[in-house]
Amino acid sequence: MSDPSTTTQKRPPSVTVSLLKDILIAAIIAAAILFFIRPTIVKQTSMQPTLNPNDYLIMYKRAYVHHQPQRGDIIIFQSQLLDDRGREKLLIKRVIGLPGDTLTITDGKVYINGKEYDEPYLKDGYTPGEIYDYTVPDGQYFVMGDNRVVSVDSRSSEVGTVAASAIKGRAVVRLYPFNQITKL
Repeated sequence: MSDPSTTTQKRPPSVTVSLLKDILIAAIIAAAILFFIRPTIVKQTSMQPTLNPNDYLIMYKRAYVHHQPQRGDIIIFQSQLLDDRGREKLLIKRVIGLPGDTLTITDGKVYINGKEYDEPYLKDGYTPGEIYDYTVPDGQYFVMGDNRVVSVDSRSSEVGTVAASAIKGRAVVRLYPFNQITKL
């Protein structure tokens, strides 16, 4: 029979060490997820009826690492407009014009490279304003909200076209409200 005082027994890790390992693993997983996505909440009405105030979205931050935005993508970008605290606002808009496209907006319709652009998602079915033969500069995107009557977007000098470098990501999923969960 062996003497219990001479046998070495492996002690289980303490609860504190186990908890610290779990927290570290959770932090690493969260950091990895947040490298790719970012939760975003819609604050304005400029994207109605597609998006409404307080819709909770997931933005894919790395959407444009290997390719450029496509016409129709809903993007989140850094604007030069200031919020109530004096910080630059993030805006959510739809890509309409790509670099090199020529846009005309007249009689409530959008024409891209001479062809009328079909936009079934528009709130009021038309686009106010007049723009004639505007060519989107290289590295820039012409964006507009789906609620064109209230949207401050590339039609306005306050926003103008959006530089590729200002784009933070693409809205990919609406998670809330739960009865409207959908891929965007």
